[in-house]
Amino acid sequence: MATHFVTGTAGFIGFHLAMRLLKRGETVVGFDNINDYYSVSLKRDRLAILSEYDEFKFVEGDLSDQDEVDQVFRSYDFTRVIHLAAQAGVRYSLTNPRAYTESNITGFINILEACRHAKTPHLTYASSSSVYGGGTSMPFATSQSVDHPLSLYAATKKSNELMAHTYSHLYGLPTTGLRFFTVYGPWGRPDMALFLFTKAILEGRPIDVFNEGRMRRDFTYIDDIVEGVDRTSQQIATPDASWSSDQPNPASSSAPFRVFNIGNNEPVELNHFIQCIEDALGMKATRNLLPMQPGDVPATFADIEQLDAAVGFRPSTPIKIGIQHFVDWYRNYYKV
Repeated sequence: MATHFVTGTAGFIGFHLAMRLLKRGETVVGFDNINDYYSVSLKRDRLAILSEYDEFKFVEGDLSDQDEVDQVFRSYDFTRVIHLAAQAGVRYSLTNPRAYTESNITGFINILEACRHAKTPHLTYASSSSVYGGGTSMPFATSQSVDHPLSLYAATKKSNELMAHTYSHLYGLPTTGLRFFTVYGPWGRPDMALFLFTKAILEGRPIDVFNEGRMRRDFTYIDDIVEGVDRTSQQIATPDASWSSDQPNPASSSAPFRVFNIGNNEPVELNHFIQCIEDALGMKATRNLLPMQPGDVPATFADIEQLDAAVGFRPSTPIKIGIQHFVDWYRNYYKV
């Protein structure tokens, strides 16, 4: 049976992915530093659920500590490595930039080095739709240039893709990068819009709506994200026989390297998103309309044709259904 190393298992996506693998009867070794970027108790509660499975092993550690990472790789023989841990958040990167270089850059090189020396069969890692930055040609395709990031967070994610390609080229390490588009759902992060809006509306407080609600996002339900991560992880990256150095496609290579988008392929305006929350709660929001924030982009829209062609999967959960699932979880978890 497969043994997976999943970083960020106390986090939103890592928790859901680990649950999927454990329910299938596979072994998961989780790794997380359980930092206080957001509620530690929420992270501990996620881990408590995972710990109910005998096949779950957990290591609390820091990815930026090379010795801690290497020790885990000496202790286990991993079939797959799925690297989801990162310092998240666009706005937080404006005030805490070094948190991003330590976690997203130093942490990633430690994962790459460990995979290289362990001869890991496949490394799958989280990138982000934020790498598209200042680009306005939509839907965003992985064949496009992503050289104009609008936040340090986005720059670190683009750096991860470049670093992964280097290791795929130099050492033959198969790597797959996944650009996530605005993930939401039960057990979601408290700093994300869905969580913030739901909490505020239930408490009778106004919500801050940036760009006056005209922003459009390719909101992607957590189960769809996990399905995509699982499928791509199982299919090991290989060199692209059609790749040309005269007209290089940035999403593939003559090395075992590839990058995919995972998005719902159906952008939703923020105002409609809020309407869906209101419908699920049966309550109206008081909206505090504000201008666009530094580092934000007006819209995201994923081209997922390459993902579909490679692994036969397209995210499809409707926004109304996904939001209702979140609201049901929120009411139950917080006893509201």
